[in-house]
Amino acid sequence: MARAKILAIIQAGGAGSRLDVLTRERAKPALPFAGVYQLVDFPLSNLSHSGIDDVWLSVQFQAGSLTEQVGNGRPWNLDRNVGGFRLLMAEEGTGSAEEEGFAEGNADELFRIRDQIRAHGPELLIVCSADHVYRFDFDDAIATHRSKDAECTVVTTEVSRAEAAEHATVETNRLGRVTDLKYKPSRAKTGTIATEIFLYDPKILLEVVEELQHERSSEAESGDTGLGDFGEHLLPRLVERGKVYAHAMPGYWRDLGTPESYMQGHFDVLCNDVGLFDDHAWPILSRQPQRAPARILAGSTIEDSLISPGCIVSGLVHRSVLGPGVIVEEGALVSDSVVAADVVIGAGATVVWSIVDSDCRIEKGATVGDATLQNPDPDRIVLVGRDTVIGARQSVGAGARLEPGTTA
Repeated sequence: MARAKILAIIQAGGAGSRLDVLTRERAKPALPFAGVYQLVDFPLSNLSHSGIDDVWLSVQFQAGSLTEQVGNGRPWNLDRNVGGFRLLMAEEGTGSAEEEGFAEGNADELFRIRDQIRAHGPELLIVCSADHVYRFDFDDAIATHRSKDAECTVVTTEVSRAEAAEHATVETNRLGRVTDLKYKPSRAKTGTIATEIFLYDPKILLEVVEELQHERSSEAESGDTGLGDFGEHLLPRLVERGKVYAHAMPGYWRDLGTPESYMQGHFDVLCNDVGLFDDHAWPILSRQPQRAPARILAGSTIEDSLISPGCIVSGLVHRSVLGPGVIVEEGALVSDSVVAADVVIGAGATVVWSIVDSDCRIEKGATVGDATLQNPDPDRIVLVGRDTVIGARQSVGAGARLEPGTTA
């Protein structure tokens, strides 16, 4: 069967406020993961390996933090003369407020770029988020979408019911047709959730978003279409039409949108590949500068950790991730933490249950975090914004949030 003309749109989201100081100066998909990747690498790699070579990356916040990372799409073989990679950024001009400017949700964003989608003329539209980690062959979902003659196919996964309440829960009948979708319910009745990967019939999608905007614009504030996120109005309306189907994603998937889930995602891959990186035919591709090999010096101890190129370790690293170029000096301890690129942890310093952003300096004898903590408690994890300096023998307590550029 001939391959349909497929367009994929990766939605890079807004300010990522739940990640606090870590996304103050960067788009959430530019966050590092497992030391040598960024979150945006995962959807780009999965789409590329699935043979989808028309990919738009839509950025609503801090676009500059992503442009260097993605460039022209070359690491994912998307640098083409026709089609290929395209970066979409919010614009303001002479159009209506509902068509330009910053989107108020991912469904709202699809309405704002509907004319560009229509002009491109895809036969199938894939829309996915940029802040999840997974490995997935989109061809499998495309086959489901075609076999069901679906207007929309929702890719799903299974999580605990407590976690499901933070997502869109999905219920289906025995044929896989979605019969109910609840967006962030107060009490989830199922652990089946939408992974924020959707396949749409573009003609139907554009028809429905325009219909919804017409219905809701009178209630919305100026400049807002009223569509919000996909689970508020768009998906429920499509479910009502009766041609939305579910496709279960096999294997690992995690949303990294909160400090505790971001940290837990790193813990998941410390000692177990969880199916993300071990397939040499399906590597996670990235654009990374070349670094010297890591150096592990005499007297150091490293346990259950990931150490990136360019690191120099003379201290103790336990159950942690060190990004490229991190220096851990003699007598320093890093435990249960994620440390981004080019951080220096001085002699005798302690960093525990913390997420430390890039280019920070934690000087001799300083203490960051609570060594008595046992689990990634969201109220106790320390977040240290980029370019922060924590002075010698200073103490930063559990739950602290240090803004980028802080001197403590």
